[in-house]
Amino acid sequence: MSQARVERAALVATLREVGPDAPTLCAGWDARDLAAHLVVRERRLDAAPGIMIKPLAGYTDRVQRSVTDGTDFDALLGQIADGPPLYSPMKLVDRWANLAEMFIHHEDVLRGRVDPDSDWQPRVLSSSLEKSLVTPLKSMARMTLRSVPARVRLRTPDGVEVVGGGAGPEVVVTGRVGELLLFATGRSPVVVTLDGDADAIAAVRAGVHGF
Repeated sequence: MSQARVERAALVATLREVGPDAPTLCAGWDARDLAAHLVVRERRLDAAPGIMIKPLAGYTDRVQRSVTDGTDFDALLGQIADGPPLYSPMKLVDRWANLAEMFIHHEDVLRGRVDPDSDWQPRVLSSSLEKSLVTPLKSMARMTLRSVPARVRLRTPDGVEVVGGGAGPEVVVTGRVGELLLFATGRSPVVVTLDGDADAIAAVRAGVHGF
């Protein structure tokens, strides 16, 4: 089983555990909204482009709202668990296109109720999952960091630089691969350390946005 399928199953299990009204890190979305987003992304080919293309976002939002309001939560989870249908382009590229999607949204749910000032710790990822997340980290970070007013270098705790982006004073962000991916897509809380000029660090924190 691919890591994308493993993480998909884990996400569904967590959604089932927390219930439809649980908060998430996605602004304005509870667990039901997030589940509907995943269903629209994989099963509504007419509406999926609006997830990434702003001029089409209004239609996508209307479709997602209809799915959210008109579908039982358990049914939504069943559709997510089944994976992309045969007619979906996602079916052929599931192991590559959906790994980061499932991981990030799983963490959106897990961290939705986290108090960042508590002694909370993230779940421990398997070495195989961490390794699999390196490729999506590189591709996503190049997009999200390119307009940041600093030269951001993402490194693992053992000093390996995974990817960099942006221009300006240097800021080094250190963390495990999963945490770096969440940082690069604008999530918080994340377990990373930032080293560099204080103003540059503040600019990086403010300038990194998710999808």
